[in-house]
Amino acid sequence: MILYLDTSALVKKYFRETGTSKVILQWKKARAVATSSIAYAESMASFYRKRREARISADAFHVIIASFREDWKSLICVQVNDDLNDMIDKILSQHPLSGFDCIHLASALILHEAAPEDFLFACFDRRLLQAAVAEGLNSLY
Repeated sequence: MILYLDTSALVKKYFRETGTSKVILQWKKARAVATSSIAYAESMASFYRKRREARISADAFHVIIASFREDWKSLICVQVNDDLNDMIDKILSQHPLSGFDCIHLASALILHEAAPEDFLFACFDRRLLQAAVAEGLNSLY
């Protein structure tokens, strides 16, 4: 299976919260894990916010960042380009999504078109999930 993670799902691999066990289970089952190139900045911003809000120790924070950076090397990263922008135009005409959510859905749809068999879209945002299901993606929420 190809597992596509939006940032809300990707971050759950590194912080215990609702949905973490689902993400880790599917990650272990996947033959490949994918996301958008924008997920790096989104994830790092989330990690730093969580560090400030949850008062995570410096040592624990460095372990999380190191683990994320190591995992990042193995991810399929969909780049924002003209093909993706064409897909974004189509999606936004149908679904009321934020810019980053639209990039994630467009990225997943492009991957799904290339490898339609055994594809799972993981996100923890209700609006994005509804759009993904409406576009025909099998989804984890």
